[in-house]
Amino acid sequence: MFKDKIISGFSRLSKEQKLELISGYSRHSETSLALLRTFWHGDPEMQKMLEEFSENTLTNYFFPYGVAPNVMINGKLYMVPMVIEESSVIAAAANGAKYWAGKGGFHSEVISTVKVGQVHFIWNGDFVRLQGYFPQIKQLLLERTASITANMEKRGGGVLEMELVDKTDALDNYYQLSVKFDTRDSMGANFINSCLEEYAAGLKIFVNESGLFEGEPLNVIMSILSNYTPECLVKTWVECDVKEFADIDKSLSAEDFAWKFEKAVQIATVDVYRAATHNKGIFNGIDAVALATGNDFRAIEACGHAYAARSGSYKSLTEVKIENGHFLYSLTIPLSIGTVGGLTSLHPMAKFSLELLGNPQAPELMQIASAVGLANNFGAIKSLTTKGIQIGHMKMHLLNILNSFSANDYEKVLAVEFFKNHKVSHSAVSGFLASIRNGH
Repeated sequence: MFKDKIISGFSRLSKEQKLELISGYSRHSETSLALLRTFWHGDPEMQKMLEEFSENTLTNYFFPYGVAPNVMINGKLYMVPMVIEESSVIAAAANGAKYWAGKGGFHSEVISTVKVGQVHFIWNGDFVRLQGYFPQIKQLLLERTASITANMEKRGGGVLEMELVDKTDALDNYYQLSVKFDTRDSMGANFINSCLEEYAAGLKIFVNESGLFEGEPLNVIMSILSNYTPECLVKTWVECDVKEFADIDKSLSAEDFAWKFEKAVQIATVDVYRAATHNKGIFNGIDAVALATGNDFRAIEACGHAYAARSGSYKSLTEVKIENGHFLYSLTIPLSIGTVGGLTSLHPMAKFSLELLGNPQAPELMQIASAVGLANNFGAIKSLTTKGIQIGHMKMHLLNILNSFSANDYEKVLAVEFFKNHKVSHSAVSGFLASIRNGH
């Protein structure tokens, strides 16, 4: 009875009222209602905290929480938490990490940690004249946020640069106030946005109320941080002599494997269809670490993909160099990631994840996430250029397929043993279960 009506005041309903209403959208309302309640946390206080993370919350949605051991970065070993639902991602990260741990591990360096925020405004006045007053304007704006930036400055961060940007070549009368920040160990979204809104108000007052620009009103469109942070960069790489790949695949020599690997990366550099999948493999690892530590994987992905297209063409985020028998594979990626503030400080599992990692500062977490991303990417290309991606992936996916056919524990044991030596597919699993259930 609700389906054809616009619902008003949904957010003001009690939790029970929301549950009753939403379950009415299901063909089996009582079963759906019970399902939603099944995923509530056993501790009412914990459930209340989880519900307050978002809006119109009905229940919790579980993802697997796993770990990739043996992740060696700059000589230090990590047990890295990962939250992801896709079969084989954690296995690939663990395999890649162990493989490279025997060859010196991952090497990583944080290049910079600068983040950007912008005040976007429309103005038909004399920009050169406005620039002439900018030193005065800048001082006034910094004074407006002195109370906001004080604690960040004590930690060594704060506002780094501020400039006016003329964008009228792209849009009539469009300008920006562009500000660079160092937010230390926090991702910094709330801090940056709070500063920007103060800057917007101060800029508007100066132009519209100082009497210096009469008849030229400034119209602020919006004030917001940018999730594109090309100066918040980390570079991570692995390297070894090509001859060390001698045992990587029975059908290929070390030189042939290195050559195929190099060509695969070059293809991802020149072909956007391959590049998208190539980079997605990197984010399999990075997103899983971001989720486990309470970071914003959506912002991380948006930034990474924009960075991959910074030349005007969308390309691989990784590079390979093979010179004089030496193999070097690197990932350079912007990662705006934090270890304090937001869910990192509130979600119990995010706090546990950071503790598991040794309570790293933000630059160290950048290195950890990028190393896992590179491990996943290396594993994917290794499989693609040797035995193919589906053999390993479908074996990891076997339990999902078995569950889709409602296999019992006994059938699962038999299936896992059988498919150690047989190719996994939905049809193959279906046939195998049918043979068992028919007594063969």
